[in-house]
Amino acid sequence: MPPGTARPGSRGGPIGTGGVLSSQIKVADRPVTQQGLTGMKTGMKGPQRQILDKSYYLGLLRSKISELTTEVNKLQKEIEMYNQENSVYLSYEKRAETLAVEIKEFQGQLADYNMLVDKLNTNTEMEEVMNDYNMLKAQNDRETQSMDVIFTERQAKEKQMRSVEEEIEQEKQAADDIIKNMSLENQVKYLEMKATNEKLLQELDTLQRQLDSQNMKKESMEAEIAHSQVKQEAVLLHEKLYELESHRDQMIAEDKSIGSPMEEREKLLKQVKDDNQEIASMERQLTDIKEKINQFNEEIRQLDMDLEEHQGEMNQKYKELKKREENMDTFIETFEETKNQELERKAQIEANIVSLLEHCSRNINRMKQISSITNQELKMMQDDLNFKSTEVQKSQSTARNLTSDSQRLQLDLQKMELLESKMTEEQHSLKSKIKQMTTDLETYNDLPALKSSGEEKKKKLHQERMILSTRRNAFKKIMEKLNIEHEALKTQLQENETHSQLTNLERKWQHHEQNNFVMKEFIATKSQESDYRPIMKNVTKQIAEYNKTIVDALHSTSGN
Repeated sequence: MPPGTARPGSRGGPIGTGGVLSSQIKVADRPVTQQGLTGMKTGMKGPQRQILDKSYYLGLLRSKISELTTEVNKLQKEIEMYNQENSVYLSYEKRAETLAVEIKEFQGQLADYNMLVDKLNTNTEMEEVMNDYNMLKAQNDRETQSMDVIFTERQAKEKQMRSVEEEIEQEKQAADDIIKNMSLENQVKYLEMKATNEKLLQELDTLQRQLDSQNMKKESMEAEIAHSQVKQEAVLLHEKLYELESHRDQMIAEDKSIGSPMEEREKLLKQVKDDNQEIASMERQLTDIKEKINQFNEEIRQLDMDLEEHQGEMNQKYKELKKREENMDTFIETFEETKNQELERKAQIEANIVSLLEHCSRNINRMKQISSITNQELKMMQDDLNFKSTEVQKSQSTARNLTSDSQRLQLDLQKMELLESKMTEEQHSLKSKIKQMTTDLETYNDLPALKSSGEEKKKKLHQERMILSTRRNAFKKIMEKLNIEHEALKTQLQENETHSQLTNLERKWQHHEQNNFVMKEFIATKSQESDYRPIMKNVTKQIAEYNKTIVDALHSTSGN
């Protein structure tokens, strides 16, 4: 029976055709390929299945699905292997770089050993080898130090460049803010002026290029003239000819300008009148300018007076501070001298105090010895005592004032020492900055070295770029090859009828799942609408309350 015919009916009637699996499925056999599914098979001998029913097609479909899954798993494994190979390739590449570094080190060691063998074969002494070693070591140390210095200078320059770039960006932002805050007319004018500036810069560049080309031509011609004696003589003759022609033209012009004596006299008179008129106009302008200068000076003086009136307090404070600074300077200058004078004065006062105390003690002893003293002598002694006591108090007060002044001066001296230390530190920092700037200027003045280092770096980067571009091209080719393989597999899957039927089945399955979900939601909503349990609970609760109220009412009536 062919696959397209239906199964014959049973006693109960024909089988229902509803459902997804009851649909007719046509599986086309594809030819045998290297990576694809198995192709057509030859017919087997012996008895075959006579009736191709539903179970037959299900088995056939399951076999094809298993073959597809095995093929997909195979492709997945190939993708994983490719990813592993890619990661291994990167690890191999890193390992190759490390091995290249090791090879360089071993090459250097081999060169050292070869040199040592040469030294041994030539019977060189150990002292010469050690001297060469010490020289090379010192040279290497110097080069490492110079490299460290260059590296630190480079870091400092990069930092300085970053700071300058930040300042430039800030200035650009400030300029943009200023332009935004301008009025529309000013903005339009600014844009016009900017366009004209760019145009003029372009013209300047073109003219500069033309000038450079002309200078190069001039230098080449001068070089050619310098190598040829005939050309040098020709240049000298051309210069003489140009001078003679200019002198001739000047003489012809003078001859033409000279007229008759009367005409010359009239010209001179006219020139004298013109000169007198110009002198008179210049004198008038000079007087006007002097008047304007006097007027401006008067205005400046008035403004100075206004400023002095407005800034009187500030000027007064400034004068006070300046006076105080002058006092401090004079105090610092005369500190040692005044200190010595005050110490001498203090010593003198102490000596006077000691002598006065001795004198007082002698007078007391004398008063004890003298039995009878007249009133006049007593009064004189009391006056002397009062005078000496006042002198002692004055000397003590001066001593206290001197100590307080010395303490205050010590504090001022400490402050000045601190200021002096700060000034010295600032001076040292400024000197270091000046040294750094001089070294920077020296490095920047050495333009050939900077250009050579830049060219070396440019060459190195160009080589790295070429290597990376080759690697990129190789990876691109690999990716293109893989994309082609992927697209071929994709097209094979899309052309396969079984894959298309599986996709259709998946879509139907999704549709049925969606219908199932909708029906579940509908059932849930209807079950919530037809739920009687909360109403039953409410009714039972109300019946219980009514029964309770009836029982209470019966109890109350029976009690009455």
